[in-house]
Amino acid sequence: MKCAAGRADCNGEIATEYKIRLAHGMMRLCIFVGMTVGSIGGSMLGGVFGWGMLDFGSFLLSGLGAVIGVFAGWKVAQKLE
Repeated sequence: MKCAAGRADCNGEIATEYKIRLAHGMMRLCIFVGMTVGSIGGSMLGGVFGWGMLDFGSFLLSGLGAVIGVFAGWKVAQKLE
């Protein structure tokens, strides 16, 4: 099997591409988990203030929690690389 460069042996290039894809997938997973946990946490924080799950304040806190979760997930993914 020949790689894109036309050489018969390109295992180093394939391994590097695999590592890049794995790191990208890990970053996506960390961001997804952070966003989900942050959003749920922000929505539940609205309950502390006596707001219902569908109140506008809980919605805003849920969005803020999601943004914080995305940032936290991104930072965790950077530490794992």
